Amino acid sequence: MKSLFITGTDTDVGKTYITAGLAVAIRKTGIDVGVMKPFAAGTVQKKGYKSEDIEILSRAAMTCDPENLVNPQFFPIPASPYTAWKKLKTKPKISTILSGFKKLTKLHDMILVEGMGGIMTPILKNYYVTNLIKEMKIPTIIVTRSKVGTINHTIMTVKMCEKYKIPIKGIIINNFEDGYPVKELKRDLENLTGVPILGSIPFIRNMGDSSLYRTFKKNIDLKSLLK
Repeated sequence: MKSLFITGTDTDVGKTYITAGLAVAIRKTGIDVGVMKPFAAGTVQKKGYKSEDIEILSRAAMTCDPENLVNPQFFPIPASPYTAWKKLKTKPKISTILSGFKKLTKLHDMILVEGMGGIMTPILKNYYVTNLIKEMKIPTIIVTRSKVGTINHTIMTVKMCEKYKIPIKGIIINNFEDGYPVKELKRDLENLTGVPILGSIPFIRNMGDSSLYRTFKKNIDLKSLLK
């Protein structure tokens, strides 16, 4: 089964939340799903994985894979891999990322890979998230938001995927803030990009297994996503 790369139109669009929900929903269909976040950044957790995002994703997928596979590189500052490299003198290791991904694909039926920031987040000079997806040879799901301005960001993200010849599985609208009515946004994005909207996820406070499963089963076209 083909793995998927979950990217976003920007940072803080809810990629971790969406990836976690997809992991729960896909796992509940009987598929052995693994998770990966090649690069993570922020404050180191005192227990468990360094990255809170990895903790959330692993819990959702019910996996306990080695940290060096699910999160090969962690930067203890909130920055892109490129900026972290320049500031911390820790160069992003693409070969390690790709090797970890390959090993994970042998442990699970499919892998959900969560990106960092938007699709053009720099990793090295002239090497972006788009390059990483291309090297992984997997399709992407674009997570967008509902606030005004999202159409511009979504179109640009789709155009960059087209430029790098990255297959797009679909778009998921993370409807966690005031903005466009979802029905109108879905209509406009599909007409303007030609990319299907897989669904829209409302804001929920409960990130528990049952809550995520109910929400994603109800609001996401899993059949189209998995075919």
